[in-house]
Amino acid sequence: MTFDKVTREKKFSQGMLGKFEQVFCAERGSFSYWRTRMLYATIIGYAAFYLVRQNLAMAMPGIGEEFGYSKYDLGWITSVFSISYGVGKLVNGYFSDRSDARYFMSIGLFLSAVISFCMGFGSSLFFFILFMGFNGCFQSMGWPACARLITHWFSPTELGSKWALWASSHQIGAMAIFGLGGFLIDHFGWRSAFIVPAFVSMGLAFFLFNRLRDTPKEVGLPPVEEYKGDVIHVANYFDERITLKEVIATVLANKLVWYMAIANMCLYIPRIGIFFWAPFFLKEYKGVTLVIAGMQLVSFEIASFIGGIVAGWVSDKVFNGRRGPVGTFCLIGGALAFYILLKVPAGYFLLDTSVLMIIGFLLNGSQVLNGVATADFASKRAVGVATGITGSVAYGGAAIASGAVFGKIVETYGWEGGFMVFIVTSLVGAFFFALTWNNRAKVLEESTVSA
Repeated sequence: MTFDKVTREKKFSQGMLGKFEQVFCAERGSFSYWRTRMLYATIIGYAAFYLVRQNLAMAMPGIGEEFGYSKYDLGWITSVFSISYGVGKLVNGYFSDRSDARYFMSIGLFLSAVISFCMGFGSSLFFFILFMGFNGCFQSMGWPACARLITHWFSPTELGSKWALWASSHQIGAMAIFGLGGFLIDHFGWRSAFIVPAFVSMGLAFFLFNRLRDTPKEVGLPPVEEYKGDVIHVANYFDERITLKEVIATVLANKLVWYMAIANMCLYIPRIGIFFWAPFFLKEYKGVTLVIAGMQLVSFEIASFIGGIVAGWVSDKVFNGRRGPVGTFCLIGGALAFYILLKVPAGYFLLDTSVLMIIGFLLNGSQVLNGVATADFASKRAVGVATGITGSVAYGGAAIASGAVFGKIVETYGWEGGFMVFIVTSLVGAFFFALTWNNRAKVLEESTVSA
């Protein structure tokens, strides 16, 4: 580390974050300090991405009412976003593995915030579709960068629980925008739900750039597998950038990665469906106000946060690094919970909220494990590409089943038809999780054999 970098770090450590780290973390330069720093920075940073993504879900009812758009029309906004996000994950997954995650993630967040600010001044369907398409491209720079950071700073034996803890950023960001968005729209109109979160995320992009570091090697530390004692020696090979030949060998030719890609598509259809259509469903089918719907979805995200952590911990400790069994059970239970939510009559606010929480718990558990399993089956050198592929497949399916097509299904067959899509895809996703029942991280299998 250069003298200038050290000086800047010392100056910053005198601030609030520096004091926090000095009290609660080990001495600067240690693995404990840097791992804590990477974890809270990625949690806050990825939560900020959600502030300028999920604000669309809260604003859609207002946009539809003001301009007279149908569910099918609004579905095109979510479809184009899902397509651009999915393609972006594939492309940016490759580039993130060849880039510095610190720059990659910070720039993506800032540009996404700029797009959200512009969305606050939209007035036509084409405008919303175009700018959400751009937003999908910039949003897709967040996940691959985080996957790279988490797998370089945390070892395979702890990846399930640590990945789940990082993935709480989804729920933190979603809870923030569901709660804040409902308040802003109620008092200042739907445009404020785009403009206010944009300024918050712009500020957090600079925070992210200050906090992140790409790999342990960048701060003079050895690979994390050596630090944790999982492997006696890991060559610097793991800190080098991946080649196209390795992408083909370790990712594209890996059937386990493709199982996870299909499972991810299946679980993302109900996941994205809840994200974009739940406010509509709760307001129209269950008869609640948008503010109450926002609070119900905050409860959904709280349960999702807990579900992700529990699923990660169980897969680490009970199933010894196997993600397949837990993911299978989560999606089967989720399908049953969707059926129950549909059949609960309108007016049972607390029961609806409870079932939504169960869905969140189970659905996010499988989502977290899908990301962890993908990282397990590829390698940390290819984690951006691997998660990019699974994400692209997931959002391709979500674009069809949770966007314009889903809106048309609901208009034609009612919410019963829409929920049948969620139930069937959850069960298919459980099947593909079950195909990986006995598999776990390659590095753990190799170390077991060598032992």
